Amino acid sequence: MKKLLLITGISGAGKTTTSNILEDMGYTCIDQCPIELLSDLITLIENDQTIKYEKVVLTVPILELENYYKLLYNSQVIKTKLIIIDANIETIINRYKFSRRIHPLVISNTASTVEEAVEIEKSVLAKFDKNAHIINTSNLSNKQLKEKLDKVLNIETIDNFAITFESFGYKNGVPEDADLVIDVRVLDNPFYVEKLRKKTGNDKAVKDYVLGSKLTQRYLKKLISFLDFTFKAYNKEEKRHLCVCIGCTGGQHRSATIANYLYGYYKDKYTCYLRHRDITK
Repeated sequence: MKKLLLITGISGAGKTTTSNILEDMGYTCIDQCPIELLSDLITLIENDQTIKYEKVVLTVPILELENYYKLLYNSQVIKTKLIIIDANIETIINRYKFSRRIHPLVISNTASTVEEAVEIEKSVLAKFDKNAHIINTSNLSNKQLKEKLDKVLNIETIDNFAITFESFGYKNGVPEDADLVIDVRVLDNPFYVEKLRKKTGNDKAVKDYVLGSKLTQRYLKKLISFLDFTFKAYNKEEKRHLCVCIGCTGGQHRSATIANYLYGYYKDKYTCYLRHRDITK
């Protein structure tokens, strides 16, 4: 089944922050979809054959929650989970004072003060307490909010950590988005072997040449030990994506071979991506 998170809550409690966190976790986030378009959106999600709408976040206004709730829970294809973002009145008032924004219910003349507006919203949410996962953000940092969401979604933190392994050639410059740069120019260069010169690290002959070297095996042993430690440390610090760039002179042979090797080694442990920047050049 497709997964849909219906997000609502007290204005100022952190719905936008929650949506941003979920977007980093791979959800397609839709904010304030008009109720008149919801049936079309449901049909789109139900019939979509790509991965774009497998995991969807729909952030909705609190006073219209009941209408959204009824329509979504009638779907036989979409599994909907309701998450309410809450906070105490003192926290909400302080946040509005700090941001100098106006509460939506005050703008619409539904309430005359922030305090009155929050009381109206809380009375609406009270009807859904038994059907929702409630997260109170009054004293939460963004990191703690992420941990709360992980628990609600039954997600292990490691599943949210993605790594891109990218090969490149130093002669074309270091990739600008590199978090870690691994220099493999110390390894034996297939470029100087005539029959391998026009091949790349995607070819078996080059792979066997590079990985068959005792120097490469010693290098990889030390590199894997370093990366194991580093990935766990970055993951613990809630870094969602890490770009590991592996460079050799031209980006054709050694860097591509090592990037392929690292991708194969880690792809069952983390969400991994592979890119060879300079092979087509």
